[in-house]
Amino acid sequence: MTTRNLEALFRPSAIVLVGASRRTGSVGHVVARNLLAGGFDGGIMFVNPRAQELLGHPCYPALAALPERPDLAVIATPSQTVSGLIAELGELGCRAAVVITAGFNSHQKQEMLDAARPYLMRIVGPNCLGFLSPARGINGSFSHMKPLRGGIALLSQSGAIATSIIDWANGRDIGFSHIVSMGDMTDVDFGDLLDFLAMDTDTRAILLYAENIAIARKFMSAGRIASRAKPVIVVKAGRSAAGARAAASHTGALAGADAVYDAAFRRAGMLRVDTLRDLFDAAETLNSGMHVSDNRLTILTNGGGLGVLAADALEKGGGRLAQLTASIVSLLDESLPGTWSGANPVDIIGDADGARYEKALDALTGEKDSDAILVMNCPTGVADNVDAADAVLRIQKRHARTPMLSCWIGEATVAEPRRLLSDAGIPTYETPDEAVRAFLRLHEYARNQALLYETPSHAQSERSAGQRSAARSLIAGVLAEGRSMLTEPEAKAVLDAYGIPIVQTVTASTPEIAETAAREIGRPVALKILSRQISHKSDVGGVRLDIETPGAVHRAAQEMLERVTRERPDATIDGFTVQEMIKRPHAVELLLGTVIDATFGPCILFGHGGVATEVIADRTIGLPPLNSVLARDMIDRTRVSRLLAGYRDRKPADLDKIVSTLIALSQLVIDIPEVVELDINPLLADADGVVALDARIVVRQPKEEPYRLAIRPWPKELAHDVEVDGQQISVRPIRPDDAGRLFALAAQAGPDDIRMRFHDTMSRVTEAAAARLCQIDYDREMVLVADAGEEVLAGLVRLVFDPDFSSAECAIFVRSDIRGRGLGRSLLHAALSYASDRGAARVWGDLLMANKGALELAQLFGAHVAQSATSHIARVEFKTG
Repeated sequence: MTTRNLEALFRPSAIVLVGASRRTGSVGHVVARNLLAGGFDGGIMFVNPRAQELLGHPCYPALAALPERPDLAVIATPSQTVSGLIAELGELGCRAAVVITAGFNSHQKQEMLDAARPYLMRIVGPNCLGFLSPARGINGSFSHMKPLRGGIALLSQSGAIATSIIDWANGRDIGFSHIVSMGDMTDVDFGDLLDFLAMDTDTRAILLYAENIAIARKFMSAGRIASRAKPVIVVKAGRSAAGARAAASHTGALAGADAVYDAAFRRAGMLRVDTLRDLFDAAETLNSGMHVSDNRLTILTNGGGLGVLAADALEKGGGRLAQLTASIVSLLDESLPGTWSGANPVDIIGDADGARYEKALDALTGEKDSDAILVMNCPTGVADNVDAADAVLRIQKRHARTPMLSCWIGEATVAEPRRLLSDAGIPTYETPDEAVRAFLRLHEYARNQALLYETPSHAQSERSAGQRSAARSLIAGVLAEGRSMLTEPEAKAVLDAYGIPIVQTVTASTPEIAETAAREIGRPVALKILSRQISHKSDVGGVRLDIETPGAVHRAAQEMLERVTRERPDATIDGFTVQEMIKRPHAVELLLGTVIDATFGPCILFGHGGVATEVIADRTIGLPPLNSVLARDMIDRTRVSRLLAGYRDRKPADLDKIVSTLIALSQLVIDIPEVVELDINPLLADADGVVALDARIVVRQPKEEPYRLAIRPWPKELAHDVEVDGQQISVRPIRPDDAGRLFALAAQAGPDDIRMRFHDTMSRVTEAAAARLCQIDYDREMVLVADAGEEVLAGLVRLVFDPDFSSAECAIFVRSDIRGRGLGRSLLHAALSYASDRGAARVWGDLLMANKGALELAQLFGAHVAQSATSHIARVEFKTG
């Protein structure tokens, strides 16, 4: 991931339009007009070899004739001319281009990228609406109208969606900081822009219209960074199968399974919504700064019917009505008419004036078991709805920490109260269901944000390394035989190697041997056909349960063999499996599995199992790596979790065992890239634990490209201890929860000290910058911290790799009170070793020449130091090969 030269896109000093046209209505004419009308305070230049002026502005015959160097170019010329123009612009020093032109083939796209590469030039598009930045007065697009200025950034793969949103937002007085129409995303994509906008002070929230994600790990890393800094809200096209096909056709890339996108957005701390209208409703709600910890809502209304509608919407959406405590009910009894509802929803009757609203709200703010209050009002002839809104504002001032949402019903008489509430930062909605959806989004957003702090490492398996190695050898043997499907015994052996409880299974090649196996087991058994070509055995009569006698097993095996031979004459029958019939009458049947998504790689599935699993359709998906918190969150998102919690005479299932099974599956797909599909169905779960009754595993040779997870695990293998003046200090990869201690380190050091060590790499560390530095992908970027167990980190070293991993930039910072004791040497040694392991032949950094200590340390490690006679900066370079 890189934000390199994106500054030239968002903050140019001069812009050139190549392809400016005098023909009214043409793209080149509309873009020229929009550029001049945008309010940009820098230079605007037009290139047209057949015109001397356009719209009263001079035109230049070629790029070489421009009077100043452009930072940003907007290109609207035929596709075959673009690569040459990019090369020429690069020579001039231009570092960003927006290519509006459509109709590129794959060869032309590659030519364009090849032309840009020597100059590290960034390209937006091609096939896009253009780039708009109301914050900077830039309108390099052919949009039909000028957007308003505000704090929302919009990133859209569709130009048509972008113009529709601009039109819709202007009618509702909603403004933008930046709007990027991304087109084909040949270079600049969501990952690049999210990473840049995370630190953009003009942007308070980021909205995405996405059709597909190109590079999963890059997107996840950037999304997690941005979501830590500000709300990121997504509309993803292609929820339905038909929609997914349309998206693939439109963008030229295959769309991943929608449920996987859900999981990815959730893990990235984003909020996914369904419609474009929801984008702005969610942005308003999240920008209010409200935070909720759970889904319990208190509803206050002057109309009983409104309260019922809101309560219905809450239950349907998975929320809960807050239960009023006796003390709160007593307070309400004292201040409300005797006809009030007596419970939540709190109906204070249609004649409620502002004073009654104020008394009721004052009492309800003391309810500890409520996460937010929804205040609703319907117009009546005996009360003033503005008076009611004023009451809400008075309570807000006294109880600023209580999250409140509002819903003033109507149209003709509600403009003023809605304006008052909105101006005070209280989100207001037109209908009860919209207000309830907003509350549930707050809860979902808080839940997703909590997942950002989870940094699972490679899990410790309950089984030995030897058993895990045996599982990998078993799979290698299957592939060597030319098979892709493991038999049931083989699949269960793999599960057992990762500590997943299985039912003991005996293989029998004939009905006679199956009878003998049943006699040895001595209890009722399950009999299943064994064939390498048959995965869903019950579909062909290949499963018989609860067979009580060995003789019955023999007869069942003969009948099964005859039927399966008729149903699947193409299949080779290897025999049967015989296993003890597990009788756990209170157990819940679960489905656990893994699959490889085309975009996000390995995914973990959890849901309601059994033969009707497709009909019940109760499942959720998570991305590995998992830890206990992430696994439990997956369980909680399903309806079957209510059964697992216990009911009537059924004890709660052992959730810890289910969680450990999910974590084991996560580790299995991390360790064994050959596993492309895995089903455990059913996994029986009850108070006594879990057991896998059946398993199915599909394998294939990994592709030549490196096997990659969408989220790299926290690399615990890099953690080690160093001794500094007799003190043991842990050197380990940074974690998101280090943000506070990192900020404390920077605050203790002061700006001059940071400037001396980091130059312009990190000239100052704000809380947002500290959070950004702690939220990395552990791939393109690595930060190792020195942790002495104190409230302030002892130091850190940061590496940022180039996209091809041939080189990396390095920066080191050590706390002032322990400087000169050898910690800097230890950190630099760790960084250079890691860079070498990743294949980087060169590590470099820029230092202030006044920083003598750092320069001496660099020379101690054999760095080449290039000092400049005209600059106060020295470039140090290490060879790691």
